[in-house]
This record gives sequence, structure tokens and C-alpha cells, in this order.
Amino acid sequence: MKPQPEAYLYGQVLGTHSFLLRDGFLKPDEYSEIAAQYFLPGGETGTAATVLASLGVPVRVDGTWIGTRVAPMLKGFYADKPVDLTPLNFVGDDPGVMDYVVIAGLARSPMGRFQTLFASGKRWWSVPREADIVGCRAAAIDPYFGQETLLAAELCRRHGVPYVTIDCPHDSPLHRHAAVDVISHECLSEHYAGMAPEDVMALLKEASDGLTILTQGGGEMLYGRKGEPIRRMKPFDVEVKSTLGAGDTFKAGCVYGLLHGMDDGDLVRFASACAAVAISRFPLPLNPPRLEEVRALISA
Repeated sequence: MKPQPEAYLYGQVLGTHSFLLRDGFLKPDEYSEIAAQYFLPGGETGTAATVLASLGVPVRVDGTWIGTRVAPMLKGFYADKPVDLTPLNFVGDDPGVMDYVVIAGLARSPMGRFQTLFASGKRWWSVPREADIVGCRAAAIDPYFGQETLLAAELCRRHGVPYVTIDCPHDSPLHRHAAVDVISHECLSEHYAGMAPEDVMALLKEASDGLTILTQGGGEMLYGRKGEPIRRMKPFDVEVKSTLGAGDTFKAGCVYGLLHGMDDGDLVRFASACAAVAISRFPLPLNPPRLEEVRALISA
């Protein structure tokens, strides 16, 4: 029997085909040697579930419909982990959502059919259920599923469950009510092109009562709250093997921080250490950060 979930996760759960190249990233018209390849759980929510389970947090997962090619791998992978998959909709007439990621050190290129899926006008994700959220103490909500995403956030608010989200601009209701919103460099480029990071942070933190964190890859992180000055933190210095799943791992670290009542500085430091451990190995799902590793990196 799975333990009672402490965290509710809603969003992208995929089957990820990952390819680690041996001698640098792809070049046009040149041969590339594959050093390792895997088919494992992925997506922002799938990766966060794997990481939180490794940190000792039982989770409940909902989101993307799971098809016939993804389902056996997913069920087998989580069979011995504290991850409750019962809310997921397992469909029997579709292979399921998958992506393909080519990786070489700091460089990676994801491929998929998400634009086609979203343009189809059909829903390929579950509707959040109140019963799945009740009893959880924290949540993570991906911002991709329209009204269903907003429903997940509203159900969390109704039951006093603080949630972490990612890449939500300042005028988003998901950002406004989030306990933590983690903003990536990609989000800056899409929504705030040409603006200085400090100006974006000022806009974001004043539009929410929660904590806003602006990550910048290997660059300095900015974080803060409404009415408080912007604070800064350097990421941990590690040897990078693959950046796949780094942001999702950071999000998982934020959920862990909420569950354990960390203050802002400790939460950002813990999440950053989780991500640093994650990028130092490949593949992440088979080698997720362990609590003792994260604590050791912080202490060092």
C-alpha cells in the first residue's frame, strides 16, 4: 500500500526518450555517437515526482493522459516508490505523450509534438479532483492546461494547500496566488524580452504575496517578496553531465522546502542544491538527488 501523499502534483507526465551524445552536440551533416539512451518518466511533473520520492516525500500525481506505450514503463518505474498514480487517466487507444531529448553537457534539444497536441482543440489531460488534494500539505502545478490548471490552483487555495508553480508572468492568477513561482530564463525571453532581470523581479514580486525566484541557468539567482528588497544567490558549482530535468528538480526542492517550513533563503538554497546534484549525473530518473547528498552539498 502506498503511503498517504504529502504533496499533490499536477501537470506534464511523459515518457521521455533521452540520448546522451559522446563527443559534443549535433552538427549538421556530421555523425554523432550516442553514449547512452533511455526511455524513462519525464515532464515537469513526472520528474518532480521522481525527485520528491527520492527525498522521502510521498506524492500524488495527476495531469497528462497516459497512453499504451508510456503506461507500462510508468507503472513499472513507480511500483516500488511512494508515488500514487491512481488519479491519472490511462487511455487504451493512444501511444501516449512522449518527447525526445538530445543532450551533450550544457546543451540539450527537446523534440515533440506539443504544438500539434495543443492546436488540436482536444483535451488530453485530466480534470483535477478535490478529493485528490484534500489531505496534502503542499502542491506543484504546471501552468499548461488552461482552465484545469486554474481549477487545481483554486482547489489548493480552498483547502489551504500552498503550491509551487513555474514560469507564470506577473499578471497571471497562478502567479498571484502561488506560494512560490520559479521563473526561468526561457520565461524571461518570452514575456520580458529586453528588460533587465532586476526590473522583471520588481514587477513579479509586487504582483504576488508569495516568493518569486528568478533562475538564470549558471548565473546568479534573484528572489524576493512584495515590499522586500531583491536578494541574490549563486548556484552551486558542480561538473555538469546533463541539464535535463534541472528546472523540474528545482521545483521539487521548493515543494520540499514548503513542506518543511524553510525560510526563503534556506528554500532557495535547498532547491538550488537539488538541481546541482541532478545535473551532475545522467539519467536523472535512475539517479535522483538523495537527501543526504543535498545536505552534504549545502554543508560543503
